[in-house]
Amino acid sequence: MTTLFQLHPRLMQDCITIGRFDLCQLLMMNDSQYPWFILVPEKAAITEIYQLSKADQHTLTQESSYLAENLAALYNADKMNIAAIGNLVPQLHLHHVVRYRIDKAWPAPIWGKFAAVPYTHEQMTENIDRVKDQLKIL
Repeated sequence: MTTLFQLHPRLMQDCITIGRFDLCQLLMMNDSQYPWFILVPEKAAITEIYQLSKADQHTLTQESSYLAENLAALYNADKMNIAAIGNLVPQLHLHHVVRYRIDKAWPAPIWGKFAAVPYTHEQMTENIDRVKDQLKIL
């Protein structure tokens, strides 16, 4: 019996779904302190990149690079932080965080530094529309 892909409950709770690429769902973390996006390969029971097929590893790299390049341009990033940590959410997912030398966590990593500050409805809508337009996704 094949297990079907399901998004981890913590990602469903903390994020807003924006769209999808060929392999991955694209989520936006509901934290207005940083432009923070997450790619989740739509593969069941995968916790590490090496568990993906070689073709899917390649696709993930391409989607991640495309996302990072476009986010850096869209948000005028000083630095893009990309990480697959998975200590709290074991489902494979890649964080893409736009960083600025002036953000409140700089130069440290953002994880566990500050409580999330949710987007207002207007901020959320504006960010989602900008990202969808930039990435040309549904």
